[in-house]
Amino acid sequence: MDEQLHSLSRRLIELRIEHADLDAMIDRLVEQSPVDELALQRLKKRRLALRDMIARLETTTEPDDRA
Repeated sequence: MDEQLHSLSRRLIELRIEHADLDAMIDRLVEQSPVDELALQRLKKRRLALRDMIARLETTTEPDDRA
């Protein structure tokens, strides 16, 4: 059980890093002229998917407050 929580915590950290990297990529892409709208849409969609995965993992790794 402890190893599984460690693995989930590690995965959560990796996803947060990837999310931050996507934020930086999106910021750089927006500054370019002309903006590649298709690439921007794809990056934003991936970032949103990562945010959803992070939220799911957070609820899995955090203890239930109602207990």
